Amino acid sequence: MSHHLKAAIFDWAGTVIDFGSRAPMGAFVEAYRRFDVAVSVAEARKPMGLPKRAHIAALMADPDIAARWAETHGALPGEAEIDALYAIFVPLNTEVVSDFCTLIPGAVDMAKAVRARGMKLGSTTGYVRPIMERVLPLAAAQGYVPDNLVCAGDLADGRPSPLMMYRCFADLGVYPPSAVVKIDDTEPGILEGLAAGTWTVGVSVSGNCVGLSHEEWLATPEEEQASLRASAENTLLGVGAHFVIDSIADLVPVLDEIEARMERGETP
Repeated sequence: MSHHLKAAIFDWAGTVIDFGSRAPMGAFVEAYRRFDVAVSVAEARKPMGLPKRAHIAALMADPDIAARWAETHGALPGEAEIDALYAIFVPLNTEVVSDFCTLIPGAVDMAKAVRARGMKLGSTTGYVRPIMERVLPLAAAQGYVPDNLVCAGDLADGRPSPLMMYRCFADLGVYPPSAVVKIDDTEPGILEGLAAGTWTVGVSVSGNCVGLSHEEWLATPEEEQASLRASAENTLLGVGAHFVIDSIADLVPVLDEIEARMERGETP
């Protein structure tokens, strides 16, 4: 029985690209604005990690947002309203995504280190394929090319179900799940890994839980950084992440720790 990890499967926004996971936020806020309903960035962030239509459904189910919608439109939002908003959201998100494709610092070295260990590099995302068709060449131009890509909408269900992970196992030719690590910055993304039976590593600082750009983070006073980091760690550990790191630049020591646990016979 091999005690070595076979693959690392990464989320995209907030994990590998787009420090702070900022691309979808403006698109959610703007899509609602077009229906004359105000939604704040903080509200829009809450369901992050879900496939985007499910994300909109979760926002519509928020009592405050639903009340604002009803006030403007005379009735609570239903499936038709979710579809109408989603139809506006996707092109908005596709339009802005190219501006938010910068790799998170350390991503290229991390990917090289993962491959040097003989591991495959997989990926899942809450983005739909038309959006990722813009992202892939921009990431590749910066030196990041994963071995596969599974998008929201490719399968019968997305996060937090394990279906996208199952597709990754098949695409990459890796098993058992206990020889795989899922790295993600959102709760649904961690739950996706846990549902599939893999090790999970949460990403705190670079992701949705903190939500600051790299420049904003660097300009944040240390005390406030510590508080934001602790809050993000609590969120990710709270849903069951096995480890939490600031960003993927810190991943390699965690892979060593997981392999040491595997040597001792531990499983996720």
